[in-house]
Amino acid sequence: MQFPITEITDALLASYSRHGGINHLDGINLPSKASVAEITRDLLRLVFPGFFDDQIIHSSELKAETALLIDSVAGRLEDELYKALRCADRSGGSKPDPRPQAHRLVSGFLKELPAIREILTTDVEAAFSGDPAAANREEIIVAYPFVEAIAVHRLAHALYLREVPFLPRIMAEWSHSRTGMDIHPGARIGGYFFVDHCTGAVIGETAVIGNRVKMYQGVGLVARSLAAGQALRGQKRHPTIEDRVTIYANATIVGGDTVIGAGSTIGANVFLMQSVPPDSLVLMDDLRVKVTTKKERSVSPIDWQI
Repeated sequence: MQFPITEITDALLASYSRHGGINHLDGINLPSKASVAEITRDLLRLVFPGFFDDQIIHSSELKAETALLIDSVAGRLEDELYKALRCADRSGGSKPDPRPQAHRLVSGFLKELPAIREILTTDVEAAFSGDPAAANREEIIVAYPFVEAIAVHRLAHALYLREVPFLPRIMAEWSHSRTGMDIHPGARIGGYFFVDHCTGAVIGETAVIGNRVKMYQGVGLVARSLAAGQALRGQKRHPTIEDRVTIYANATIVGGDTVIGAGSTIGANVFLMQSVPPDSLVLMDDLRVKVTTKKERSVSPIDWQI
């Protein structure tokens, strides 16, 4: 029995005509998701040498191996970035060829790898010092999904700051699918950051996170209802978390005006839409959010009805 190929083909072609907004035909090649994923894997090999390689790298061969990998990444990344710039050009092709721009962007990005490694060192240290279940730093790098998530984020964020289209988001979503942690490449995250377990954590584009912040699984740093849609583009929509804040599992903090003061602790399952001062303790209490000072629990709490 044969399949009704002609009937199915005609139906799909009719759909392509009716719903053209989700077609990409007769145009410029989009960046390849598969290629960007491979490039991201190789960037992880560069920032964590020896951890993401199938075979051991000897110190005597490190310079040559690193130079070869950088050269390979540079060429492939430039090709994908070139496609991204061409696709993002809405001028109808009147702009100059973007190949030189792509080359400059890749060169500048790759020069940032040592600085990215420096801040990743603080993230690994935060994970090790903050998790008594961790046997050693090697286990954290090779086994903890959080390390991969934050490493890819810091790489994608460097491209985002250079206003590279497509690629940072592709990298972020590749990491999301692997680690379960959803970090928009625009989020600004300080050093010594750690998300224990990390599954289900969400950090929005305009979130700002200070230094030495610790979060747990399921935490959401999200925007209020986005009924205005694209009209909100470029606005601060996600919360600010100041230094030394701890946020326990499944807490949700909402809104671009919401600031969590330094040294605060947000309890599990809290839903918070208001700012809290430094050194606050925020807990769920009979479906109310209770905020007290850590030092003086006897002080009358500030309650907000949810």
